[in-house]
Amino acid sequence: MPSPLHEKILKTSDVIVVKVGTNVLSRANGLLNEPRIVQLCRDLHLAMQKKRRVVLVTSGAVGAGMGLLGLGKRPTELAHLQAVAAIGQGKLIETYAQILRLYGVNCAQILLTANDLSNRESYLNTRNTILTLLNLGILPIINENDTVSVERLHSTFGNNDQLAALVANLFERPLLVLLTDVDGLFDRDPQHPEAKLVPLIEKWSPCLMNMVVDKRSGRSKGGMESKLKAAKMITASGGNVIIANGDYEDTLSQILSGQEVGTVFLSQCYLAARKRWLGFAVRTEGTMVLDDGAISAIAQKGKSLLPVGVLSAKGNFERGSIVSLRDSQNVEVGQGLTNYGLQDVLRIAGKKTSELREIIGQNVYTEVIHRDNMQIFE
Repeated sequence: MPSPLHEKILKTSDVIVVKVGTNVLSRANGLLNEPRIVQLCRDLHLAMQKKRRVVLVTSGAVGAGMGLLGLGKRPTELAHLQAVAAIGQGKLIETYAQILRLYGVNCAQILLTANDLSNRESYLNTRNTILTLLNLGILPIINENDTVSVERLHSTFGNNDQLAALVANLFERPLLVLLTDVDGLFDRDPQHPEAKLVPLIEKWSPCLMNMVVDKRSGRSKGGMESKLKAAKMITASGGNVIIANGDYEDTLSQILSGQEVGTVFLSQCYLAARKRWLGFAVRTEGTMVLDDGAISAIAQKGKSLLPVGVLSAKGNFERGSIVSLRDSQNVEVGQGLTNYGLQDVLRIAGKKTSELREIIGQNVYTEVIHRDNMQIFE
């Protein structure tokens, strides 16, 4: 039976982003599980027939490459890993395209790196491209561009849960569906005889992370912890999230028909597009430590950050960079676009506004970060 809550979530979601993990898409030996992909494509086709706008974020490129090369475990050396991803990506998208054509659906491949969504211009270009594909009735299929992503340059997402969350955050009121190999979030280790599935999370709490028992394999990078972080990101900016078991053939069809499946995380608030980008898509280039008065002013009163509230700063940032805002215990409270580079921030930290012109000169900004250019976290 459809659930009124789940039906409401579907009705109010402008885009449904479905993320499918490696373990769901591949067999234990690393080869693609094509019958599972057929089922997935069928469900996506049925959703599109109902005029739902659907985006697929897929893992599986490395797993597909491992299967083609007969590898028993995931490579650890970066160049080897990227080569395996390049081999597998072609196989993965070819499989999707062939199956989707049987349902009369065309797909488009989009490969992204974290830098693509950190840059404001390419962030907007990505959003516009996906929206255009959706308007044309084409299924966007998104994966991380593993062949060019380099961890030491901070350009990787780390796993496709974060990628899926960033893609979902391109839209105003998304539903993010994370299909994995567990039924959802349990109140303890799922293997415990008294473990119970938590069907609904109405409000985010840090204690949710205490429930995490990651189930990792040699073929995937994620785990329940990364899924909870993705859920936190989406619910904090206006979307809903469902974590469910993609190993069952009818899971996605049940979700898309409004039935109660897995664990649902409800939206906590709504954020405008620019705030979503500032808070979640951009990589910070430095840090400012604030005193308690400044944190109270920006977090509770919606004020701008003034120089007097800055205790210290570090990093390699310039005017126009995004910086992390932290309290004296090094807990991140938000992110923002700074009006001053590091050297000027160090010169004016703790100073009154009336002193700025004497310190900086003529080109003075009253605020270190204006409230419109800041996103505060819970």
